[in-house]
Amino acid sequence: MADWVLTATTIYCDAVDDEVTLLVYKDGTLKCTGYDKYRKPSKETAREIKIRSRQSGKKLDCTGLQCHRLAQYRDKSLVD
Repeated sequence: MADWVLTATTIYCDAVDDEVTLLVYKDGTLKCTGYDKYRKPSKETAREIKIRSRQSGKKLDCTGLQCHRLAQYRDKSLVD
């Protein structure tokens, strides 16, 4: 396994139409900054999501920690 403690990258997440940062810790645990912001959004964030959803023509919704983007980044990080 790589000799590191944490790796992170910022990606565009089409599920929420925003940039989020994905974090992978040495033990394989995952975190996405978008999860806290979009899974249980504040009233202001919920309003923004509704507007962006209408503009894009699709429902925007965070898929949570089962997100395929997290798994792909974790798998790539643990291999590199």
